[in-house]
Amino acid sequence: MNKTMTAASLALALGAALTVAAAPAFAASHGGAMKAETEKCFGVAMKGKNDCKAGAGTSCAGTSKVDHQGNAWSMVPKGTCEKTTSKTSPTGMGQLAEFKEKKA
Repeated sequence: MNKTMTAASLALALGAALTVAAAPAFAASHGGAMKAETEKCFGVAMKGKNDCKAGAGTSCAGTSKVDHQGNAWSMVPKGTCEKTTSKTSPTGMGQLAEFKEKKA
C-alpha cells in the first residue's frame, strides 16, 4: 500500500465515524422530526402509566393516581387521541386538553 491510499482510507473512516456520531444530535436538534408525529392525549393513561402532567403534588411521568385521569396525558400517534376510549371524559374519548373527570 502507498501513503496516498492509506491517507485516503483514514480520511474515509474518520468521515464515516463522524457521520454516525452526529446522527443522534441531528435528530435531537430537529425536535424529533424523524420520529412519527404524536400528540398529547389526556384521559387515556392507566394509573401510574402517564407520560406527564398529573396535577398538583405530582412530579410527572408515572404519577397518575387513577385510570383515565383527566389531567394526565400520554403520547399517542397523531389523529388517534379523540378515537381512544376514556371512561372519565365528557365525550367518552381522549381529549387534546385536560378536563374535569366525570364519574365512571
